[in-house]
Amino acid sequence: MRRPTHPARRTPYATSPVPYAARPVPYRVLAAVLLAALPLLGGCGIRTTTVPVDAGPAPSRVSCAVPPIGEATQADAVVRQVYLVCSMQTAPIKRSVALRQGRFDRLSQVRELLAQLQRSPLSAETRAGFSTEVPGSLEIAGPYRDDPKETLRLNQAVDELPSFALAQIVCTLAADTSVSADGTVVLAGDDPDTAPRRYSCTADLRTRADAADSAGTAVG
Repeated sequence: MRRPTHPARRTPYATSPVPYAARPVPYRVLAAVLLAALPLLGGCGIRTTTVPVDAGPAPSRVSCAVPPIGEATQADAVVRQVYLVCSMQTAPIKRSVALRQGRFDRLSQVRELLAQLQRSPLSAETRAGFSTEVPGSLEIAGPYRDDPKETLRLNQAVDELPSFALAQIVCTLAADTSVSADGTVVLAGDDPDTAPRRYSCTADLRTRADAADSAGTAVG
């Protein structure tokens, strides 16, 4: 006799919803779990934030202590003060400079001081953190025909100088009595249509990189 057939039995999950363990974890639950784990990660020495934090500039490791002047090796050497850059400001140091025989006019003194600013800092100056931003290609000439007689013309526009280079030039020249009689210096670029401006070695010019943009007053 043929046995009666029965419909196939279905497993308990055949018609039931997806088991809880197989369901995807909701985004909010996952985020909550991650946030709860952050303190544990921090305790393990792992950085817990991906947001940049502005903690200010790194502490300076340079001393900016003015190095002593070495003994002059030439009989015609004199001490001159020049301004170099250290710790984001310009500061004066003294150097022993050899005067060129037979060239004691003002423009020659200016060019000698410029050469001091263009040269690489001495080893003691470098160790103390000093550097220079005055370009080696910079040249200085005398006034054009309609300029005030004390004008010094650069071979490039003043506002194209690197940061702090103008401060180095102005402060060095204005402090030298063989160049400036009143503690100021009159500068302009090589464009004859650019009017000269009178500069002083102010605290802003020495300490602010952007002060050169508004420094100087028009010469009437």
